[in-house]
Amino acid sequence: MPQMIDHPQRYAIVNELHARPYPALNVPCHAVHLAIKEPVEAANRDRALDRDHLIALLDRHGAGHPQPEANHFSDTIGKHMLKWESHTEFVTYTAFGQGLSARAFDPAEAEIFPEDWVEAAPGKRLVSLVIRVEEMPQDEALIQAKLEDWFVGESLAVSRVVDGAAIVAGDFRIDASGLMRFAVFVRPGTGKRRVGRIVQRLCEVETYRSMSMLGLVRARALSAKLNALDPQLSSLVSALDTTERSPETALHQLLQISAELESLAVKYTFRFGATGAYEALVNQRIEVMREQRVNGRQSFGEFMMRRYDPAMRTVKSAESRLRSMAERAQRAAELLRTRVDVERSAQNQKLLESMDRRADLQLRLQHTVEGLSVVAISYYAVSLAGYVAYPLAQSMAISKELMMVGLTPLVIGLVWLMVRRIRAGFEQR
Repeated sequence: MPQMIDHPQRYAIVNELHARPYPALNVPCHAVHLAIKEPVEAANRDRALDRDHLIALLDRHGAGHPQPEANHFSDTIGKHMLKWESHTEFVTYTAFGQGLSARAFDPAEAEIFPEDWVEAAPGKRLVSLVIRVEEMPQDEALIQAKLEDWFVGESLAVSRVVDGAAIVAGDFRIDASGLMRFAVFVRPGTGKRRVGRIVQRLCEVETYRSMSMLGLVRARALSAKLNALDPQLSSLVSALDTTERSPETALHQLLQISAELESLAVKYTFRFGATGAYEALVNQRIEVMREQRVNGRQSFGEFMMRRYDPAMRTVKSAESRLRSMAERAQRAAELLRTRVDVERSAQNQKLLESMDRRADLQLRLQHTVEGLSVVAISYYAVSLAGYVAYPLAQSMAISKELMMVGLTPLVIGLVWLMVRRIRAGFEQR
């Protein structure tokens, strides 16, 4: 049996399925999550800078280095387990530590990522959060008391997740130390990998939510530009059936608007597409947590429906409006081109009719000239013929006058036949 030859990427694409395993966390513990995004589009991002920034952190703790071109890396730094991931537009750092500080959500927990190191990042900090994981008390009233003390009640979201394995809570607010806070109360006996999945999903929900909200900022900027272009486009479209301005001028102005709309589409299409992808990830991560309501509190899904979905609808509205205006401009341009073509066809028809009239006049003038030319040629031809025939007429005793009278009709007829034949020859060509 011949040996099968593997595709060169076979192992790479299989290993990608296992590249980012969930952490295994023992309770109690805490996690600090950081997401950094470069202020450039993904196509212009220099991933080598992100790798150098990671190595700078690892060197502080004497840890190993990632493989060249690696998109993920895990190792121990101090008392924490570090997990680094490089995504299309951003990088994330997540540090998992055992135990809890005496003070809930102590900012000192985030010092695993030194301030000077964060400031030296090649991008800007987009997400910075801390997750406190502790064992679920038997009396859930204790959980309610802690949540009321830790979070802002107006925006607090609480859910029982993963078939009751844990209660997760957060208010999606940034505290005075610049951190967003989440609490996880784990039911005794819950596996450490399940705990790791819950913590990882909370990090992903906030990271993807923040990335998708960048589209809202761009959508607002786009709406301001569309508000300036929309009246111009409407004015041009409404004036299509009037004669206030020439079609050529209107077409030129319309093409300028179309070019600007196309430029905006090129500039914003990637961000809007990325926003849609991140929104789908946020909803998917919340869905797999299988939420159950806790004491009448809003769940994470309900919080997103009230606070997050309107922002996403704004982005989709701006994207749809841009596409609609581009289509309107294209249809108006086609109508104007049709109008210009019709008017040019009418002008060409009038030009052809004028040319026909000039050709007819020219033909009549030509016939007149031909008659005059027959007379002129005949005059000289009669004179020449008279000189030739004079000796013959003299020998026949015919007077010169009588000879000229006889030659004139004959010469005129011959000249007329010659001119007519020449003209017929030109007409046949």
